[in-house]
Amino acid sequence: MSELMNLDQAIELLKKTVKDSHLKSQKHIDLTLVDAKERIHYEEALMVAKAHVAQGKLTQAQLNERLGLI
Repeated sequence: MSELMNLDQAIELLKKTVKDSHLKSQKHIDLTLVDAKERIHYEEALMVAKAHVAQGKLTQAQLNERLGLI
């Protein structure tokens, strides 16, 4: 990808990696669910999402909710 994806694109991509944890009612992002050739795009999405949190554009809780982690 030549240009960074926006937050909405990043979240939609990352939603595909949300996995139930072995702990009851807990979910997490698992990049091992994606093909190695595509992993770079998922890592980019994670960086975009984390940058938005770091810049105060949304909270970690808001991001977790949008990802379906909570």
